[in-house]
Amino acid sequence: MNTTVTALPLLLAALFATLGTAKILALGKVRELAEKDGFSVTGFRLIGALELAGALGLIAGPAVPPLGVAALCALLLLLGGAAIVHLRRGHKLGELAPALLCAALSGTALILLVLQR
Repeated sequence: MNTTVTALPLLLAALFATLGTAKILALGKVRELAEKDGFSVTGFRLIGALELAGALGLIAGPAVPPLGVAALCALLLLLGGAAIVHLRRGHKLGELAPALLCAALSGTALILLVLQR
């Protein structure tokens, strides 16, 4: 279980670092998604910065466990916001699924971290 408790947050860190960086750089597909959902590029870059900050918190988590817990809580709030945006925009399950999957993995990591204490 210790491997899972360590590996899952680090895998999530890699995922959120990638997603956050893509948003900050406003890469082609990401820019299209921002415009489709009514976000400005600046707004989407802010979301990317929050994802990147969460990833950094997850990376620091093994050394400072409360920081890892706080990062997971913050990312869960961010993902909750993403789910709300998808639902308000009338997106289908396929468009909502990535946010739900990331939320499920983040929630699992949070539970495992808290139970490990």
